[in-house]
Amino acid sequence: MDPAQFLVAAFAASALAGVLGSLLGLGGGVIVIPALTLLLGVDIRYAIGASIVSVIATSSGATASHLKEGIANLRVGMLLETATTTGAVVGALLGGFVSGSALYLIFAVVLAYSAIAMFQRRHADLTPNTANDRWSELLGLGGQFLDRAEGRVVRYGVVGVPLAWVMMWVAGLVSGLLGVGSGTLKVPAMDLAMRLPMKVSTATSNFMIGVTAAAGAAVHFAHGDIVPLVAAPVALGVLAGAVAGARLLGRVQSYSVRLLFVLVLVVISAQMAARGLGLSG
Repeated sequence: MDPAQFLVAAFAASALAGVLGSLLGLGGGVIVIPALTLLLGVDIRYAIGASIVSVIATSSGATASHLKEGIANLRVGMLLETATTTGAVVGALLGGFVSGSALYLIFAVVLAYSAIAMFQRRHADLTPNTANDRWSELLGLGGQFLDRAEGRVVRYGVVGVPLAWVMMWVAGLVSGLLGVGSGTLKVPAMDLAMRLPMKVSTATSNFMIGVTAAAGAAVHFAHGDIVPLVAAPVALGVLAGAVAGARLLGRVQSYSVRLLFVLVLVVISAQMAARGLGLSG
């Protein structure tokens, strides 16, 4: 593949990753890395470096639109980011002492459970939770946003703050141990523990993953893992897709976003189980 074809293919794949990452709060790395390594033959180290850049691009492009629409909850995001960051540090330190195969299997089970639990809540967005626990009242975590797809203002409360903080710490721990994005665990934590509307969970996750990735990008840059020829088309494609996905989020039903997220969880869970059982590379 010549350089021009590579640039076009990398941009196209990254744009698709940006749309899905913005819609689901995953950052796009779950699509960017397989596309670069399996389809375009990029070395895994450079693919991971480009993925880190793509996460920052997704977060930047999506969060700007989500803030304008009032969907992302910055207070919730900053509170939970303290848990994710500290968990990731601990996970990185423990990475060399824990069996990788066991971790992949545990991660697969957690994702499968999250998929089932979130599917069971598929009609929850029709009647959002409006209650606040005492932590939410103290920190002012509740909010509202205009759901253009449903033509109504959605007012919501926040509960389960301590449980969500613990779940976010575990999400960061897993991210640090396995070197994977924690968006797949952040969204379920906000959805299942805090009872946030699905759109608020994905929009807030997009904001959070950008903060986390910004710290990791410096390390990858210092190691020489960020190659401009790879990272540039990926960043541009993801940014374009993220902006489109953020606009799309305000115009699709929460039910559809939830079902798509559940499908992605099932696919990633199967991939992690295969790795844990030694069935894939």
